[in-house]
Amino acid sequence: MSLPPDQISPAKPKITPEEHRHRAADRLRTIRLKMAIGREMDERGIITPAGIGAALGIPAAEATSMLNRKQWREGDVALLEAAAARLGMRVPD
Repeated sequence: MSLPPDQISPAKPKITPEEHRHRAADRLRTIRLKMAIGREMDERGIITPAGIGAALGIPAAEATSMLNRKQWREGDVALLEAAAARLGMRVPD
C-alpha cells in the first residue's frame, strides 16, 4: 500500500564527501581510542564492569556500552578522549 504523493516523506539527505571523510576519520579514531583504553585497563588489572565504570567516572553499564558498541555515534570521540584523559593517558592526534 503506498502513500498519496502529499504524504510521502522526503528522501534521506545525502552527506557530502567532506562529511563522509570526517565521519570515517572519527570512526577510525574511535577504534584506536577504544583499543588504547582497553590496553590501559588491562595493564592496570581493571576488568570488571564496576571497576571500568569507577575508573572512567561513569556508571558501569554506560562505560561498558561505550567501550563495546560497534556502531559509531556522534560524540563518541569526545567521550573516549575524556575517558582517556581521566585515565591519565596521552591522547595522540
